[in-house]
Amino acid sequence: MIIVNDVTKSFGGVAALQSLSVVIQKERITGLIGPNGAGKTTLFNVIAGALKPDSGTVVFDGTDITGMSPHQLFHRGLLRTFQIAHEFPTLTVRENLMVVPPGQTGESLLGAWLRRKEFGRSERAIARKADEVMDFLTIGHLADEKAGNLSGGQKKLLELGRTMMTDARAVLLDEVGAGVNPTLLNALARAISRLHWERGYTFCMIEHNFSLISRLCDPVIVIAEGKLLAEGAADKIRRDDRVIEAYLGAGYADRQEPANAAELR
Repeated sequence: MIIVNDVTKSFGGVAALQSLSVVIQKERITGLIGPNGAGKTTLFNVIAGALKPDSGTVVFDGTDITGMSPHQLFHRGLLRTFQIAHEFPTLTVRENLMVVPPGQTGESLLGAWLRRKEFGRSERAIARKADEVMDFLTIGHLADEKAGNLSGGQKKLLELGRTMMTDARAVLLDEVGAGVNPTLLNALARAISRLHWERGYTFCMIEHNFSLISRLCDPVIVIAEGKLLAEGAADKIRRDDRVIEAYLGAGYADRQEPANAAELR
């Protein structure tokens, strides 16, 4: 689905990505891990159009998207979430979902005035879809709550829900588990797994919780110092001496085996 080919990105002479090449497979959940400063978020920013690489290319489903803006990629079905959720705090949960679909009649003042019947039909259809998304994520009880009042985990569920309000083909998840309590983390994991298995979503997720990565992801890509360090199944990665030294820490391979992704299906 996504091919990053020989990408380099530097800031003030310091290379965050160094001739990095990775492949994100279609209809898979790919994990992206590495120590702090490895270049993970920079890679996401390059793929999602927030940064333009100094060299190299990014290909999305056969099309070169290098340098395209985030809104152009949104219309192509490439979306991302953020480590710190970006909600509209004064809008309700339902309203945060309803603003997502592009090209709404109500976006035009004349459209809202002169095409009232179409505007009303469109609003009702979008509201129904928002309700379906909230039911899927089990946050229907929060529909009328201001998004700014939600907990960190609830905001992450809302952000995932916003990717469901459009025709997402690939979603980049940036530390979806950061600051989320275990109950909501499990809800997030189940939602991601269901979207993958039931709707064919392609995900790539940055995450420091290796247990969560092990539950959801195959394959796992490891980068360090802006370069590809290792790639493969989670069990292989957690026993790779290079990964243990660079990221997981000595003795990790002797810890209890993480849960299997099949438990979430």
